[in-house]
Amino acid sequence: MEVFVQQLINGLTLGSIYGLIAIGYTMVFGIIGMVNFAHGDVFMVSAFIALIFFLLLTTWLGVSSLAIALLIVLVLAMAMTALWGWTLERLAYRPLRGSFRLAPMISAIGVSIFLSNFVQVAQGARNKAVPPIISDVIVLFERDGYAVALSYKQIIIMAVTTVLLTAFWFVVRKTSLGRAQRACEQDRKMAALLGIDVDRTISLTFVLGAALAAVAGTMYFLYYGVVGFSDGFVPGVKAFTAAVLGGIGSLPGAVLGGLIIGLVETLWSAYFSIEYKDVAAFSILAIVLVFMPSGILGRPEVEKV
Repeated sequence: MEVFVQQLINGLTLGSIYGLIAIGYTMVFGIIGMVNFAHGDVFMVSAFIALIFFLLLTTWLGVSSLAIALLIVLVLAMAMTALWGWTLERLAYRPLRGSFRLAPMISAIGVSIFLSNFVQVAQGARNKAVPPIISDVIVLFERDGYAVALSYKQIIIMAVTTVLLTAFWFVVRKTSLGRAQRACEQDRKMAALLGIDVDRTISLTFVLGAALAAVAGTMYFLYYGVVGFSDGFVPGVKAFTAAVLGGIGSLPGAVLGGLIIGLVETLWSAYFSIEYKDVAAFSILAIVLVFMPSGILGRPEVEKV
């Protein structure tokens, strides 16, 4: 039971990171029907941005308060990564929006390769690591010499995910931007005829998705303390899997899918074999989609005739 509770905490933490990345996938797909395969590498770039700013603040500028440093890092990483998202949408996706369906997807794969190689050249091929940032833990209970602990960084990650999910749900459901996004999701041509700036709405969606990826990258850097140029592919694929599992197009579904993937990974690693944890996660996706093709919280597609 002690091992199960500890792995449950670890799985929820990892799933929260996947969920933050998955929201970016589901927002873009919900509006323009495109899978942004570069989103995982945007997450990786944001983790490097967080690392660089953290070192600048703590080592060069001498900021002693860890809470202030992390808050500044989070804000700067979100701003810089949002700018990346806006630039990529303008240069790589918007010119191909009216092209054949595979063109934006091919462009997204090209952007993914570009970002990965750009970071490899700029930062080097070796992983970048820092000493543990937050090492304090809360011991929940102890039995037979095994202590079940909840670290402060795990609390931060889960709390940030909860707050951001609530905030973005409010944006989508209660604001003019959210109404524009839902209108573009249903019918972009009709939305344009009704006076909605479709290009602006899509650009802001990419910006919001990239900002969320920055939060995930900062939390990833905080949790693991090490970042590499290849860290965008696997988390990106798992986050996309989480979005599909939860029901792509649904914000709560993206987070729910991320939590499921994180729990499956950690519990499988604890009780079975760590080598096959990815196989277990993707097998869960396949099983769910057999019985629920639209995902757990997704809505079935209705063909317009």
